[in-house]
Amino acid sequence: MRDLESGFHAGGNVSEQVQLSASRAPLPPQRAQRADGPPAPARAPAQATASRPRASRDSYFDNAKYLAIVLVAMGHAWEPLRDSSRAASALYMTVYAFHMPAFIVISGYFSRSFDAGPGRIKRLITGVAVPYVVFECAYTLFKRTAGDDPDYPFSLLDPWYLTWFLIALFVWRLSTPIWKVVRWPLPVALGIAVLASVSPDIGDDLDLQRVLQFLPFFVLGLRLKPEHFRLVRRREARILAVPVFASALLFAYWAAPRMNAAWFYRRDSAQELAAPGWAGGVMTLAMFACSMLLVACFLAWVPGRKLWVTALGAGTLYGYLLHGFLAKGSRFWDWYDVRWVHTPVGEVAVTVVAAAVITLLCTPPVQRVFRFVMEPKMEWAFRRDAGEVARKR
Repeated sequence: MRDLESGFHAGGNVSEQVQLSASRAPLPPQRAQRADGPPAPARAPAQATASRPRASRDSYFDNAKYLAIVLVAMGHAWEPLRDSSRAASALYMTVYAFHMPAFIVISGYFSRSFDAGPGRIKRLITGVAVPYVVFECAYTLFKRTAGDDPDYPFSLLDPWYLTWFLIALFVWRLSTPIWKVVRWPLPVALGIAVLASVSPDIGDDLDLQRVLQFLPFFVLGLRLKPEHFRLVRRREARILAVPVFASALLFAYWAAPRMNAAWFYRRDSAQELAAPGWAGGVMTLAMFACSMLLVACFLAWVPGRKLWVTALGAGTLYGYLLHGFLAKGSRFWDWYDVRWVHTPVGEVAVTVVAAAVITLLCTPPVQRVFRFVMEPKMEWAFRRDAGEVARKR
């Protein structure tokens, strides 16, 4: 069984394709024109540039993306510590209950404008599909060499490690127009997730178990509006989030030796987790409710003002995919075999290192180096839109 190792993204320009695109400033009012006549004359380029407000990013969502990706890295760092530390196991389960759901909800929220138009499809291909192919190949080569598994096969149908999120986001985005016309999108998505959780024959192709079981979070994000985020950011919500999170940690500490954490990965059916089929439906609905409660608490604590980490929210996909080499390499190279790592001081050190590494990988210099892979232009691969060509003429 392969690792979940979640992980979003959660995710600048990249964040639009991974989750999270920049907020668009409103366009200046257009000059009125007759319905049957030619378009009104355009402004001179210099005038149009001077009068058009520059697009600005929403600091709140950039902060949320950065914090979510830090939790992803911490969760991966805690995974090898679970056998020797009940506290690490409790933190791991608590974080895994909401960090990817939060990333996916935000991804859905920023996918509301997806209309399957040519421009959107191009960005979906260059920002999601191409990185998926590149990193699926890169991870496979890494596993063959560093992981001492020279026979591990190349397969674009069987995502390995972190690439599951990219293929899932690709499928979710393509399905967006469907959820816009369905009368009860969230109940339908939950029904699909329940059916997936009791269907052991789905198989590993495209990691469909995860695609379907995480689907309700994406659909919920599509249905959210700005006022919903304003609601959870109220002072009352921030205060209420404290006892809720404390209760979740206490429950996780009790459940750590009793519960299979693989339920949070959503990569297997109930039968594959040695549970009766009906348990899949119950766990799917129960975990959705618990995850959304913790997501609301997490979003309540996200600061809305611009901070020094706000700019890193544009690079979450970079950090997400690149840190996978270190996360897996730490296992391949037996970094966790050092005894002091499993002491309280070592666990704190591992946590700090994970947060520092993921922060570094989200920085603008790293984005510039890897932009050719993460955000390739690829104009040569697409036909030019006839209307655009005509407008330029």
